[in-house]
Amino acid sequence: MYDLASYQDVYRNIRFERHDGILQMQIHTDGAEAVWEADPGCLHEQLGDAFYRVGHDRGNRIVILTGTGTEFLAKVAFTGAAMMNTGTWYRIFKEGRDLLNNLLEIDIPIIAAVNGPAFVHAELATLSDIVIAANTASFADKAHAPGGVVPGDGVHVWWQMLLGPNRARHFLLTGNEIAAEEALTLGFVAEVVPQDQVLARAWEVARDLAQKPDLMLRYSRVSMVQRIKRHMLDDLGYGLMLEGMGIFNLLGK
Repeated sequence: MYDLASYQDVYRNIRFERHDGILQMQIHTDGAEAVWEADPGCLHEQLGDAFYRVGHDRGNRIVILTGTGTEFLAKVAFTGAAMMNTGTWYRIFKEGRDLLNNLLEIDIPIIAAVNGPAFVHAELATLSDIVIAANTASFADKAHAPGGVVPGDGVHVWWQMLLGPNRARHFLLTGNEIAAEEALTLGFVAEVVPQDQVLARAWEVARDLAQKPDLMLRYSRVSMVQRIKRHMLDDLGYGLMLEGMGIFNLLGK
């Protein structure tokens, strides 16, 4: 088991704050909006490891996941493409499984406070039990098909569950955006609020949930993600390998 002190200052791109059992995880890059990087030691690696520790800290009763500034996660900076080889891809393959599997292993409710555009790994927000979006938020998968990369790192599993197969395939193959109000209509966002109120609203919901019995919260989360975990178990690793093969082909290797 872990306690907050053992991981609070470990990750340079994740800021932790906890009050009354409610843990806020805020992703950032140098204190500003988070930039998704997959090089060793970057956010791709940090989040999967952090989710494991958060899930094994009994001091946590609810998690709020949010971004920084005006974006949840909208930019990518990957400098390691030229050095890509099978060993590098194994690292990404393992981190990719840890990222989603460890997120789903967290046995307490997760609230996403989507403070702006979520164009990279938007599934991290939408896999949350309660998704509260800023009116400036929008959702897309711009890190894969728009750049010629196979969308195989779990987005192929989750978005088809969330949107249905046809809408999801269009979403993943085009990189088209779904604005917050449309996301509310589609049902994968619970609330849309002004951008400057999104985090406060997440804390309000979290404090309300925190009044409920601890084991009720934990067993509810476990029961509600079981089906998602089963689909990830079947298809996440396969999709990651297909994504890797596509990247090697793209690089001419």
